[in-house]
Amino acid sequence: MTSRRAILLAGVTGVMLGIASTVVVQRDAIAQSRSGRRIIRPEKGPNTGLPFSPGVLVGNTLYISGHLGRDPSTNALVKGGIEAETRQSLANIREVLKAAGMDFKDVTTVTAYIVSFTEFAKFNAIYRETFPSDQPARATVQVAALNDGARVELQMIAVKP
Repeated sequence: MTSRRAILLAGVTGVMLGIASTVVVQRDAIAQSRSGRRIIRPEKGPNTGLPFSPGVLVGNTLYISGHLGRDPSTNALVKGGIEAETRQSLANIREVLKAAGMDFKDVTTVTAYIVSFTEFAKFNAIYRETFPSDQPARATVQVAALNDGARVELQMIAVKP
């Protein structure tokens, strides 16, 4: 009789531990779904140590921070001017999109910050390589300066249908 009680007690304890574990996992999932906010940090991306997240996923909408044309392995701006920086910025953003299960087809809006509108045509030529048709909405703003002497910074919002 004692061994039956021990087995029964062990079984009940196991069930209770299972229920408790499930409750903790569900509580964490509910907390995340209530906040609806998940930080996206791709493995292949620059890590500047600055206080911002590369992307924030809220529901099915991804808010992508402004990205300069930084080499992911050195964190330095790539050489080659606005064309090279635009390509690298787009490559870095692609990694954020991929980490969130998205791609450029999911991008709905882009904000481009460039240091000089004299480079606008060069910027657009590279931009068209990524968005050849059905382009997202976009604003392009000339700014006095960008961090580290960059020529371009791109910020995007993407929505997964």
